Amino acid sequence: MPPVIIAEELKKTYGTTSAVDGIHFTVHKGEIFGFLGPNGAGKTTTMKLLTCVSPRTSGTLQVLGMDPDTEPAAIKARLGIVPQETNLDPDFTCHANLVTYAGYFDIPRDQAAKKADELLEFVQLQDKRDVAIDKLSGGMKRRLILARALVNSPDLLILDEPTIGLDPQARHLIWERLKLLQAQGNTVVLTTHYLDEAARLCDRLVIMDNGRILVLGSPADLVKEHVGDEIVEVEHSIEIVTCLEKTGIRFEIFGDTVQIVTTSARDVARTLFEHCQPKKMITRPATLEDVFLKLAGRTLKE
Repeated sequence: MPPVIIAEELKKTYGTTSAVDGIHFTVHKGEIFGFLGPNGAGKTTTMKLLTCVSPRTSGTLQVLGMDPDTEPAAIKARLGIVPQETNLDPDFTCHANLVTYAGYFDIPRDQAAKKADELLEFVQLQDKRDVAIDKLSGGMKRRLILARALVNSPDLLILDEPTIGLDPQARHLIWERLKLLQAQGNTVVLTTHYLDEAARLCDRLVIMDNGRILVLGSPADLVKEHVGDEIVEVEHSIEIVTCLEKTGIRFEIFGDTVQIVTTSARDVARTLFEHCQPKKMITRPATLEDVFLKLAGRTLKE
């Protein structure tokens, strides 16, 4: 089965600025594929290329077997899009928002009404069916936008920061719905700033920076390849650093924390207690956040 998305040497420039700089990736049917990266990395620009909002400067791009530059209408008819901003129509109720949106896909009104009820139940908003948009919480609005994206039974669902600004309960509900959609055979592409979200949802992901893809793989494989198994963290002090240098344990300093990557946190912790007497020590599994910070850096980017 051919990939749902194929990108080769994909570029997008604005004047002399390369927002997307020659990236390669494929997305396969039925997987959840993620884009991670700091602000300005090129994630949202890539989403605009995939959703036929912005033409590419050069390279090859196929979405659902079609070229966005030559067949944008045919591609858009088969996409479901969850934008970063909340753009529901405030003049309509939840149900009316979905029925009105279905009209853009020439779905008959009686079918649209039935589909709207099914989708409201899917995102657990059936009790808000006839409620005005301004009466909904932020989490309810994001769930309704997800329902709206499913009105046309899309072959590809594209989500730009789908859980931005939501409380943990609302985030988990959307995660559950996305995993259920995947179980039903849907293909999902998403961008996110939440590393736990990417680790939980994505079968594969890329980490981007400065318009380029730094790495591509499954969350578990990326953690193992670029960081390791476990992390030991202790407070940063001259005494601790001097002690670690004497023991020969390799470490890195990040602000007020000394971090040690290891395959056996227990053995490192025992050595630290015996020789360095740290005041505070934390041992934990290595995470996707460690990979992200190692590759994209720890400096804040605006």
